[in-house]
Amino acid sequence: MGKDEVDAMAFSSDYNYIKRELECVREMVAILSSQLPMPLDTIFDVLPYLAEIKAEGSYMTSSRLNELLKMLLMMDNLVQFFKKQHDSESGATPFPTLDAEFAQLSVYPFLIREIESCINKYGEIKDNASPELYEIRSQIRASQGSMQRAMRRVLDRAVASGIVDKDASPSIRDGRMVIPVTAANKRGLQGIIHDESATGKTVFIEPAEVVEAGNRLRELEMEERREIVVILRRIANEIRPHIEEISMSCRHIGRLDFIRAKGLFAIDIDAQMPHIENHSEIEWYHAVHPGLKLTLRPQGREVVPLNLTLSKERRILIISGPNAGGKSVCLKTTAVVQYMMQCGVMPTLYSNSHMGIFKNIFIDIGDEQSFENDLSTYSSHLKNMKFFVTHSGKQTLVLADEMGSGTEPQIGGALAQAILKELGKSGCMGMITTHYQNLKTFADSEPGFVNGAMLYDRQHLQPTFELSVGTPGSSFALDIAAKTGLPKYIIDDAKEIVGSDYVNLDKYLSEISRDRRYWANKRQNIREKEVKLDNLLSKYEETAGDLKAQRKAIINDARKEAKEILDGVNAKIERTILEIRNAAAEKEKTKELRKNLNEFKQKVLDSDEEKEEKNVPKALAPLKHKSRINRKPASGVNKPVKDEPLKVDDFVKLDGNSTTGKILSIQGKKAEVAFGALRTIVNLDKLKPASKPKESALSSASSYSTSTSQESRSRQLNFKNEIDVRGMRADEALQAVTYFMDDAIQFSISRVRILHGTGHGILKTLIREQLRANPSVKNFSDEDVRFGGAGITVVDLD
Repeated sequence: MGKDEVDAMAFSSDYNYIKRELECVREMVAILSSQLPMPLDTIFDVLPYLAEIKAEGSYMTSSRLNELLKMLLMMDNLVQFFKKQHDSESGATPFPTLDAEFAQLSVYPFLIREIESCINKYGEIKDNASPELYEIRSQIRASQGSMQRAMRRVLDRAVASGIVDKDASPSIRDGRMVIPVTAANKRGLQGIIHDESATGKTVFIEPAEVVEAGNRLRELEMEERREIVVILRRIANEIRPHIEEISMSCRHIGRLDFIRAKGLFAIDIDAQMPHIENHSEIEWYHAVHPGLKLTLRPQGREVVPLNLTLSKERRILIISGPNAGGKSVCLKTTAVVQYMMQCGVMPTLYSNSHMGIFKNIFIDIGDEQSFENDLSTYSSHLKNMKFFVTHSGKQTLVLADEMGSGTEPQIGGALAQAILKELGKSGCMGMITTHYQNLKTFADSEPGFVNGAMLYDRQHLQPTFELSVGTPGSSFALDIAAKTGLPKYIIDDAKEIVGSDYVNLDKYLSEISRDRRYWANKRQNIREKEVKLDNLLSKYEETAGDLKAQRKAIINDARKEAKEILDGVNAKIERTILEIRNAAAEKEKTKELRKNLNEFKQKVLDSDEEKEEKNVPKALAPLKHKSRINRKPASGVNKPVKDEPLKVDDFVKLDGNSTTGKILSIQGKKAEVAFGALRTIVNLDKLKPASKPKESALSSASSYSTSTSQESRSRQLNFKNEIDVRGMRADEALQAVTYFMDDAIQFSISRVRILHGTGHGILKTLIREQLRANPSVKNFSDEDVRFGGAGITVVDLD
């Protein structure tokens, strides 16, 4: 149905229709961009099905009813979707145009319930669609079960008597259950032959014992079909009074699908909603040909956009410029973009553009010569020009490529000028491309006309595909001829033939074009620099404001701290004076008090400097005094010691622990370390050098060892040579195994067992990797199959 809408899409000059269509597309783009869940998934064209059941007694198949059900559900979901978009307070919606057209779709909850009660999600009739159907299908299942049991009994007897192969199984032929029997043994099984194999060596026999049951099953199946038809006719009778309304709602869904396609296309080609005016107007910014855009996109190339303005004062644009410079592309871009908009498709230009409505678009692009109609290139152009002059008006857009070409230049130029003069009187708007000099002069002198030029880069001898309005352009014929490699003497000869005046005119036009491009670049550079200066100025003003605020905060903090320091110093001085007086001016006591006072003074100064260093902002860091920056550290500060490789008998600490241990042995990247009475194996990268502990620490460790010896003996008495880590996480299990192995080594146990289970084998692998790194482990292996097998690892210790 959406494709039918595309086929029916046509050019329109109705302002209200165009405005409504574009608003629908704009709102659809907003829905798609915001990823709102619009319920518009799989759409079925059920209109032919609805037309078929108009006659009494007709019905839809269950699969078609299932498609109709999905369409009815979609109608209901769409109505709910648009209702949810309304604001709860104001009732306004962000999609008023779509809401007005699709929020009022007819819904049929009673039909949905009726169909859902009879048909499942796969389009099959449910058993409980009617009591009669339920009874019939129950009998069918019972009959099939008895038939299968009888068939199994017959098949077992046939196999036992050697009539049928042991691996034979029943199959279906013509809807009947049969047994495959070799042709030589077909007389050994009573029944009806329904089929034979392609070679004739196997026949398919329905045993006599199940023939009656098969007949009954056939009767039940026919009753089932008749009952299904009754159900489908009942549903069709419910649908028939609403066929027209449902058909209309389905067409609305097809139209919504069409609008969604236009929205997706608009997003793909970056089309935007312009200002639509109810009169002839062209004020376009960044217009591009959508076909050219899609062609260049895979190549990673961009289309040079077209900026175009046609007004009452400048209605017809005469475009000149070099061959292959983009003149025809300008015409085609104008035609396609305008036609898209008046067909209700979002145009490919910027949203600040203004587009008017034209009743006619007249186009003469390309060669329409015809052998059948006896038309040459020039006569076909003249036939089009005759039509344009006759039918043009104020709401007409004329687009003509190379007007007057195809005949003798002087006569062709004169005819083209006369036709343009007549088109100017009609009040139409248009774009004309030409190489004729007289048309360029005519556009400068005639009201309503304006010259335009396709720019050309003379330095690189290639077109820029940019349109410049206001001055005519040069064809650059001599430059292009030189670029193609034409001999210089031929070009010089051509210059003499045409005369210096014509050559100089073409040269002046080229220079004007070059100067326009130069000053346009200059203006662009000035605008960019102004923007950059404005950004820098605002940034500097913001930074200056921040610096003032920081300076104010620092001064306030400094004043506060200075007050606190002065209060503290004054209190200290007063206490010192009081103590001197109380000491009766003893010499030694006075010296001691002065020394304390000097130390307090130095401490205050040092603390003040540290706070000042911390409070200085990064922006003001370079302004710090040199004496503070270059202050050398005190001589008593320890210098860092270079790291050296760890070796046996070194004292070390474990990362995150303050206990000092001693390295007993090193194996590869692991080391055995004694932390007091505890020995353990750890990675070297987790150890860091430590100084030798004092004797008091050793003695305390000894006393700790003595105090814990009783606990160690108790653990040894209670030690079991087996640990179960099943159900633990990997890190927990590894930690438990480490402690278990340390105890086993300490208590001189020769063999232990680790229960880890089988599972995916991850825990087993991790535990065995840890065992390989333990130098005290002699070997390990799986337990005997009788005692647990691969779920238990047996470890032998040195």
